[in-house]
Amino acid sequence: MTKIRSALSSIPVAAWLMYAFLGWFIVAFLIYPNLNVYYEIFWGGGSFSLDAVHKLISSERAMKSLYNSFILALSLVVTVNLVGIFLVLVTEYFEIKGAKILRLGYFTTLVYSGVVLVSGYKFIYGDSGFITRVLSHLFPAFNVNWFHGYGAVLFVMTFACTSNHVIFLTNAIRKLDFQTVEAAKNMGASTFYILRRVVLPVLKPTIFALTVLLFLTGLGATSAPLILGGSEFQTITPMILTFARSVTSKDLAALLALVLGVATLLLLTLMIRFEKNGNFMSVSKVKSALVKQKINNRIGNVLVHTAAYLLFVIYIIPVVLIILFSFTDARSISTAMLSPGEFTLDNYITVFSNMSAFKPYLVSICYAAVASLAVVVLTLMASRILHKFNNIWSRTLEYALLIPWMLPSTLIAIGLIVTFDTPKPILGNTVLLGTLWLLLIAYVIVHIPFTLRMVKASFFSIDGNLEDAAKNLGARSFYSFRRVLLPIILPSALAVLALNFNNILADYDLTVFLYHPLYQPLGIVIKNSTDAQALADTQALTLVYSVILMIMSAITLYGVYGRSSRSKTK
Repeated sequence: MTKIRSALSSIPVAAWLMYAFLGWFIVAFLIYPNLNVYYEIFWGGGSFSLDAVHKLISSERAMKSLYNSFILALSLVVTVNLVGIFLVLVTEYFEIKGAKILRLGYFTTLVYSGVVLVSGYKFIYGDSGFITRVLSHLFPAFNVNWFHGYGAVLFVMTFACTSNHVIFLTNAIRKLDFQTVEAAKNMGASTFYILRRVVLPVLKPTIFALTVLLFLTGLGATSAPLILGGSEFQTITPMILTFARSVTSKDLAALLALVLGVATLLLLTLMIRFEKNGNFMSVSKVKSALVKQKINNRIGNVLVHTAAYLLFVIYIIPVVLIILFSFTDARSISTAMLSPGEFTLDNYITVFSNMSAFKPYLVSICYAAVASLAVVVLTLMASRILHKFNNIWSRTLEYALLIPWMLPSTLIAIGLIVTFDTPKPILGNTVLLGTLWLLLIAYVIVHIPFTLRMVKASFFSIDGNLEDAAKNLGARSFYSFRRVLLPIILPSALAVLALNFNNILADYDLTVFLYHPLYQPLGIVIKNSTDAQALADTQALTLVYSVILMIMSAITLYGVYGRSSRSKTK
């Protein structure tokens, strides 16, 4: 007992405050809101009831949205895998002319995604879009209202969701041992037989993980169904948003979000079990770098080249046209006509000189800066504890902070809405719903798992002797952290901060549930510009927002990935 007391007394007051803050944050925002969702669904009236379940089953719109979400998820598994695997094979495995140029086009989804991408595709392919105008001019009987519903949503999301393939599957195929390919070739195997029996089995674990992520993405899709789905193709998340805005239907919103959460947990469990069953891998002692394979079949070679460049055009057209139209006036944008005499810088001048035009951008920058900084500070504190201690409490801390990774952002948003719409003692009887704070807290919550994994990895890569040496020289724990450990992990922490900032800047899926109506972030403004009643001047400013976001995303990705990859090759 005396040893325990002496150990506790040796812990600084600042450390106790840090432990208390982490414990309060986890209980108040990670555990309590998610448990409260169950309470609101089944005990909302003061006693146990299944009324919400009966209302859901009897709601034709709700059941149709569930059906549409699963159909979309299954469709994306097929289409995105086909396109994504083809992109990686074209740029990394086969010998294709102009592969470097093709790669630039395929990588545009890394800097152009989410609601920005969906609004861009609607601007290009919508009823008054540039491509639609061209097609209606070539074919007078062409239906200008063709780009909506299930087909439009599937088309946009197919090309929007290949970013994970060009990142993770590219890394996986680069690790392929070329000796296995050469051995199969020496045994008389054809190019496509080797691809089917040697290459793809090695990529199987990565493809399976991407498939699970694709299914979850389709299941929780928000911006694409909301902007392009129309009344005939509504999915779970837009329906949750509709129910959440009605006081009498919040239990239905919570139940639909719970269904989404259960599906997410089941799929993640399936992925973990699959990974434990073993993977295909090369068995050669010394690996050799992959050499691109030539397609010997002339017809096959022509078909692959044609498909590769056709996909390149599909990827690059929206980006090019959005950049071009951002330099035109409102009349050119409304008529979808490009004329050299109509190019102007007025849209950019307006964004940076008019406060009302710059306000959405400023709001998003403030949210992104504060949230990304807060989540890095929070995970630095947690990672310090995980690095210093290895016991049941530290493991509990880690598992608790990973809770948001197991839940869709929709369920997290609904949990915050139904929990903090009334005074709660855990927050000093403060109501958060309708304030600026709730969205900020939500941003922090959803970015904790990724940030924790990255920051924790940086901590555990540090040589433990450095801190021991500082301690032997008389340095206290906080001083050694500040002067020894922090400078080492700071580059990784800043890289994660930049990625989080980039992701939050144009977020829509989470923002749409929690934003303050007087302080609309960019994601909301960009989505509103896709409405039929939106003015051409508003669309012009949205195009400028989109271009600026592309530039910032490109700079961020280059700063985080480009410079580090170049330094490794030197």
